[in-house]
Amino acid sequence: MPSRARAPRPAALAHRGEDTFISENVEIRRPGIFSIGSHGAVDSGFYCTVKAEIGDYVHIGPHVSVIGGAQGFLKMGHFTNIATGGRVICGTDSYSGDGLIGPPTVPERFRDRLIVEPVVFESFANVGANAVILPGVTLAEGCVIGACALVTRSTEPWTVYMGVPARAVRIRPRERMLRYAREMGY
Repeated sequence: MPSRARAPRPAALAHRGEDTFISENVEIRRPGIFSIGSHGAVDSGFYCTVKAEIGDYVHIGPHVSVIGGAQGFLKMGHFTNIATGGRVICGTDSYSGDGLIGPPTVPERFRDRLIVEPVVFESFANVGANAVILPGVTLAEGCVIGACALVTRSTEPWTVYMGVPARAVRIRPRERMLRYAREMGY
């Protein structure tokens, strides 16, 4: 019978807030540099290889992956979300032809140039199912990324983006969300 990946013990994480659920079937490759705030949920199939700072009231849906190795970094502010199948790429080969592309086991001197840049979700930013976020992108406060979108550059606040590549399609109302967050102490 195949073994199941185990969720990191609370003590293994850099920080784990109160009332935060992490499924047993996740793989956080570097739990000592992974922190998550309170009242969050991390669903089954989550895979993460980067340093992460996750805020309060955050939901990471099933089968989300965040890659980029030990040098990669993801920051998710309060009230953010990434839906099922989402991909956050904090580090990747440049595919420039400067070296070999592939596994990290290729000796450093033979490897292609790497692109490793942080990905930031400002508070209230949300990502739809199967969307992909590339290195160096900041999702501005309150923006929404539609399902299956490819985000190649940083976004504007409170704007909805869709498509490949993602393009702004409308402005999102914010007053009620901000009022609710203030009433909750944020």
